[in-house]
Amino acid sequence: MDRAEAEALLARAHVVHLASTTPDGEPVLRTVHGVLVRGGIAFHGAPAGEKMEAVGRPAVLMAEEIVAAIPSYFVDPERACPATTLYRSAQVHGEIERVDEPDHKAEVLAALMEKLQPEGGYTPIDARHPLYQKAVAGILVLRVSIERLDGKAKLAQQRTPVERGRLLEKLWERGLPGDPAAIDLVRAASPDTVVPPFLAAPAGLTLACAPGPRDAEAAADMVLDAYWNHDMPRDAIVRAHLGSSAWVGARDAAGRLVATARAAGDGAKRVWIYDVMVAPGLRGEGVGAAVMRLLLDHPAVRRAQRVYLATRDAQPFYARLGFGDRSERETRHKPYVSTEMVLLRPASG
Repeated sequence: MDRAEAEALLARAHVVHLASTTPDGEPVLRTVHGVLVRGGIAFHGAPAGEKMEAVGRPAVLMAEEIVAAIPSYFVDPERACPATTLYRSAQVHGEIERVDEPDHKAEVLAALMEKLQPEGGYTPIDARHPLYQKAVAGILVLRVSIERLDGKAKLAQQRTPVERGRLLEKLWERGLPGDPAAIDLVRAASPDTVVPPFLAAPAGLTLACAPGPRDAEAAADMVLDAYWNHDMPRDAIVRAHLGSSAWVGARDAAGRLVATARAAGDGAKRVWIYDVMVAPGLRGEGVGAAVMRLLLDHPAVRRAQRVYLATRDAQPFYARLGFGDRSERETRHKPYVSTEMVLLRPASG
């Protein structure tokens, strides 16, 4: 893991773990809300206690993310030894310093509020504001300067390309909520991983099982002008992608999202497919079919009894994937007649 990735992990971690010692050599281990400010990890606390005793002493701050638990039977049907965990972690080594300058303290507290309460709903923190002047002066703010930053990603790099390919198949088959994202992380960490059949893509492209927040903007750009989004604001389309039950795509050699498809539903009775799109220059190359096959096999979609979509002019394409006219198919199976209804609300930002 490079420095930028390690810093990003620390920045998004809800809490970080602080380890140091008192002047008497007693260990100190605390969990704190940390924020990355001015080249250090800063946190707040009461102006008394063990954290105060550790000021001026070496310290380590650590944050971690569990990517996926790997049970032993993924690798061996009998031995327990292969059980492991895929994770990412970052450690900061430095010295605990006290922050006394009011503007610096206010900057730390403002960054902490932005992280924990991004929706706002409070008067911005300023060291000279009557609401905060006394509080800023009285609160303890500490920081650990980043003298050394170590990032580690344990993502099955030690396994052979074939073994990693089998691991991806097992993760996809299991289909726990974090498994699609784990598949993408393992592939990104080891590009030589053997591509399992469910990830087969046209030459030069890579299928993505779990596009992330950075991709939502690109996906919105791709589908914004589609006929079905004529009355949808762009930010609503971004939120729709991030809130989907399943979202897959395809990337080109530069890592850019060039195809997208998402689904929303309960994963058991009904699922709806939305926003299927391929970049204009890649249409007719089998990209859409590859992305749709991946979406239909996604853990949040594959067990649904009914999968719905609506299209104005792509009926032949979806028919090749097994879709048919809803009115014809469901009328045969329903012992009752129903009316499809809708509640319309203004699009919100």
